[in-house]
Amino acid sequence: MKKTIVLTILLAVLASCSDSDTMQDIEPQPTTPTNPTNPTNPTNPTNPTNPTNPTTAVTYSKDVKSIIDANCISCHASGRSAAFRPLTTFAQVKAAVESAGLLGRIQLQSGQQGLMPQGGRMAQANIDLIVKWNTDGLKEN
Repeated sequence: MKKTIVLTILLAVLASCSDSDTMQDIEPQPTTPTNPTNPTNPTNPTNPTNPTNPTTAVTYSKDVKSIIDANCISCHASGRSAAFRPLTTFAQVKAAVESAGLLGRIQLQSGQQGLMPQGGRMAQANIDLIVKWNTDGLKEN
């Protein structure tokens, strides 16, 4: 009889050791990356300037055009030093990815020959977004 009481008390103590009621309470929960300049505003690590769902398909119009305009057009437009390879339209940028090695050139490290843009490597988040655009099928809209 004493053994039963002691065993019951022991089980009750063990059962009360956890303050979790469900598996969700005790399993580790994923964390959302935060914006270092504003920790209360989560951001997408692939594009910190455009918080979107990372599973959403990347498109040229929505995501890539602004990156190309900011990093490439200064040389790759009519009348510029690299006008032989313009990057002013969706078709031109898509062709550069598919057959002119654009992805390889933007992924080179600083100091490597052929790095684009020539002024210095663009932000990794922008490179990742362009790579994801390629992976997602080079969609325009």
